[in-house]
Amino acid sequence: MKRLVSIGECMLELSAAKGDLWRMGIAGDTLNTAWYARACLPADWVVAYGTCIGTDEVSQRIPTFLAENGLETDRVLTHPTRSVGLYMISLHDGERSFTYWRDTSAARTLASDPDRLLALTADANVLHVSGITLAILPPVGRAALIEVLRQRRSEGCTISFDPNLRPRLWENPQSAVEALTEMARVATIVLPSFDDERTAFGDATPDDTVMRYVALGVDTVVVKNGGGRIAASHGGRRSEFDGFARVTPVDTTGAGDSFNGAFLAALASGQPLHAAVASGHCIARQVVGHRGGLMPKDKISKTQMD
Repeated sequence: MKRLVSIGECMLELSAAKGDLWRMGIAGDTLNTAWYARACLPADWVVAYGTCIGTDEVSQRIPTFLAENGLETDRVLTHPTRSVGLYMISLHDGERSFTYWRDTSAARTLASDPDRLLALTADANVLHVSGITLAILPPVGRAALIEVLRQRRSEGCTISFDPNLRPRLWENPQSAVEALTEMARVATIVLPSFDDERTAFGDATPDDTVMRYVALGVDTVVVKNGGGRIAASHGGRRSEFDGFARVTPVDTTGAGDSFNGAFLAALASGQPLHAAVASGHCIARQVVGHRGGLMPKDKISKTQMD
């Protein structure tokens, strides 16, 4: 069996239901990516989620939720005194903003034990992490994770990275730039969003973003652009993709994560770059019409991907 492992922070998600009522879900950027990769990958692939949770009742809902939805739970670590983080989604014309409660999140310790970190990343064909995965870790843990991923790449594992910049999670802008750049040097695939890259690195166009990551040694770069023109490079060959069907979003939560999951699933299944980009767009276009980060798998249509 081939294995994709996504590593990061799993959180409780509060999204508006009706009036003053709120709906509780379970989500997080790297979990969302694992969710959509599982929905799109064939049965001969295993998808696992690696994180750290508490031993409290709320935390212990998470392994059950993952298993019920086809995700392996053998890489879910536990911390004796911490719990899981919480975030609330606020929407305005389909665009989302977040309020977080995550200071005592157990996932902040997921790289604190070298042996557990090695076990977390073992036996994977594809490992996926994000800028949020890095940002929640203390600098020592961040460096340890990057070094282990460097080792896994040298062993033949594909390393996927979404920089997914969240400035409030970082000590300062320079720390973010340095860590994201160092992680990109380790990655095989980088899946940035242009708005983030323009903010952090001053890129004027998506092509500038592509060129910067290619210069760092990344083999595959696909710059997400809010449904607009996508600039990419794969195996030394530059491409661009445009003319995608546009939709008015209901909730953009999980849009980039769902693109990542579908894209990685297509590429891992041997599809060419243009088909992988089309798959990512197809899934993301559906996800923005759904409230919350995770769209039920039975409602995901893959017709336009076939």
